[in-house]
Amino acid sequence: MCKQPADNRFSALGPPRRVWSVSAIHSDAERLISLHDEIYRSFQAGDRLVYLGNYTGFGPQPVETIDELLTFRRMILSLPGVQVDDIVYLRGAQEDMWSRLIQLQFCPDPVDSFLWMLGNGMGATLEHYGISPHDGINAAREGIMPLTRWTNGIRETLRRHPGHDTFMTCHRRAAFTSLPDEDRYPILFVNAGVNENRKLDDQGDDLCWSGADFNKMTDPYRPFEKVIRGFDPAHEGIRINCVTASLDGGCGFGGSLVGAQMSAAGDIYEIMEV
Repeated sequence: MCKQPADNRFSALGPPRRVWSVSAIHSDAERLISLHDEIYRSFQAGDRLVYLGNYTGFGPQPVETIDELLTFRRMILSLPGVQVDDIVYLRGAQEDMWSRLIQLQFCPDPVDSFLWMLGNGMGATLEHYGISPHDGINAAREGIMPLTRWTNGIRETLRRHPGHDTFMTCHRRAAFTSLPDEDRYPILFVNAGVNENRKLDDQGDDLCWSGADFNKMTDPYRPFEKVIRGFDPAHEGIRINCVTASLDGGCGFGGSLVGAQMSAAGDIYEIMEV
C-alpha cells in the first residue's frame, strides 16, 4: 500500500468528488485567468484542484501569474466547505531550478549551472522581476561572497511581492487519489514524468526531469492505475491513453493552457483548453 510519507513530499487527495488539474502555465497569466473562470463556475466542496507545476518560465507574465494563483486560491477557499488541503501545487522543473538558484553559491560550478538555468526559462522570469541575469553571471564568476549577495537580493525582491516568497517554496512532489474501500490508487499527478524503475518515495528529481519516455509507457506505474502530467518537454500536445495522460497544450510556447476535470477513479469528464 502506498502511504503518504511523513515529510509531506506528496499530497494524498483521498477520494474526492472531482479533481481539477491545470497543466504547465509558463507565465501566461491571461490564459490562467480564463481557465480559472471556467473552473470557478463549477468548483464545489469535496473537489480538489491540482496545479501540475511550471508556473513561471519562458512566458511574459511570471509576476502576474503568481498573483493570479494566490488570488484564485483565496476565491476558492471562500467557497462554503472548501478546505486548505483541497488545493495542491506541484513542483515543476521551473520551481526546482528556482530552489537551486537561490542556493547557487553552494554549487560547485555556479557559472555553468546558472547559464543552463537561463537557457531553460529562468532568464525571462528573473528579468520580469527586475533581476539582472548579467549581474548574476558576473557575481558567479567573482566568487561566493558576491554571489551570496546577489542571491540574497533575489529573496528580497520576492518579499516585495506579497506571498511570492512563500509560494516559491511550498510545493509537493506529486499527488494521488485513493479509494480506501477498494484499496485502489487510481491517479498519480506529476509534473513531467516518472522513472518506472523506482518507487514513488525514490523518484526525487525524476518527477520534474524524466519526461522524455512518458508517452511510451504501456503498463501502469503501480500501485497507481494512471499517471497524469502537466508538462511535456517534447511538446507533443495532449495525449491520453489507459495508463497515462499528458495534458500539456504548449502554454508559454504559443499553445493553449489545459485543464481537466475528472473523477477520483481517473475518468476524465472534460478537457478545457484556453
